Amino acid sequence: MIVIQENLNFGTRGRSARTEPVNSARVFGMATIHPLLPTPLHRPIAVFDAGIGSYAAVREIGRIFPAQDIVYFADRASFPYGDKSRSHLLTIMERTLAFLDGFDPAAILMASNAPSITVLDALADLTSTPVFGVRPPIVAALEQAGDGDVVVLGVKSMTDSPELRDYARLHAQDLMERVHLVNASALVDLVETGAFLFDEAGTQAKVDRFFATLEATIPAIACATLSSTHLPWLRRYIADARPGIKLFDPLQEVISGLDRISSAGSGRILGLVTEDENLSAEDFSRMFQKLGISMPLHVVQF
Repeated sequence: MIVIQENLNFGTRGRSARTEPVNSARVFGMATIHPLLPTPLHRPIAVFDAGIGSYAAVREIGRIFPAQDIVYFADRASFPYGDKSRSHLLTIMERTLAFLDGFDPAAILMASNAPSITVLDALADLTSTPVFGVRPPIVAALEQAGDGDVVVLGVKSMTDSPELRDYARLHAQDLMERVHLVNASALVDLVETGAFLFDEAGTQAKVDRFFATLEATIPAIACATLSSTHLPWLRRYIADARPGIKLFDPLQEVISGLDRISSAGSGRILGLVTEDENLSAEDFSRMFQKLGISMPLHVVQF
């Protein structure tokens, strides 16, 4: 059973939401179409991860497929995915996929790099819905790097994982010596804590220090893959710190591939969020407000 609190209300992409009376929380079975909606979403694409990073995917889907309905689920109570064991992460994925299947989605996008690398291939038996992940565009980066090096920036659990190293070897082949897997958890934290919004000078200083330290050991960086969905939020800070480095966003390729399964609805978004004692839905909503995003959020309790 899942409790969804109606303390924030449903709206339409790009417009301020209409305010409606707040009702008491309701309890729904996992396979029930969500009664918060005046009419059901039409074959939505469900997008999820453990934080704000996946909103970039929601925004891009809305740009490319403006009539596509979307379920956006930010599982803040499970943040960060990157520090979970494989078995724990699989348990979270099983629960999440079962929940999202209740919205009859056309596809589910796991907009998080770490589980896309470590557990995506194990999810085929958990749902009949197509599940997409985001993985580092190593081949594209190498093609643009010339004689320079490529850094894959991600959370520590992903960059340390044997799965990512195997993936990198498969795609880099004899150029693997020019591909470096770099722990960028410190940069991810700048996004998840909201520092990139509320302390711009401090964020720029930390990004500058990160790349100065990185270039002390990898001096010929030509390209970087932003292999956490949080990192594209830092694009302008990274560009200011190192304007000569070409940046690659893994989301671009996977979203363009959704064309064959997208379906025209009314372009609505249902925003859902979990919370815990450290990461509140209220704080998450404040980050949205700072970004100029008007999306009511419903709190989910598993």
